[in-house]
Amino acid sequence: QVQLVESGGGLVQAGGSLRLACGFSGRTFSSYVMGWFRQAPGKGREFVAAYSRTGLTIPYADSVKGRFTISRDNAKNTVYLQMNSLKPEDTAVYYCAAAARSSDYRVESTYGYWGQGTQVTVSS
Repeated sequence: QVQLVESGGGLVQAGGSLRLACGFSGRTFSSYVMGWFRQAPGKGREFVAAYSRTGLTIPYADSVKGRFTISRDNAKNTVYLQMNSLKPEDTAVYYCAAAARSSDYRVESTYGYWGQGTQVTVSS
């Protein structure tokens, strides 16, 4: 069974940076597409970024384009989300997800495995 564990969240001032990490275990990491989603208070979960098996990034959500960067290290079974120029509206619980099947990677239902989430709070 795939297990995902996020880390790296916290409290940061607007304009600051954080790097989230998601450790993967239980299956062959390189066989999965890895994604990041977030859920702000009172809102639904939204797509942030995804990284394919073949080393391509799925187009970022417009709200984070140019500020966030997803990367993966297959040797460490880890996917990262570098978040720069953070804004208060980036405040959310950030979730890592893994998908074994090919589909629209911007959609929640594509992903069969989810981490527990890590809180990111950006103060103004």
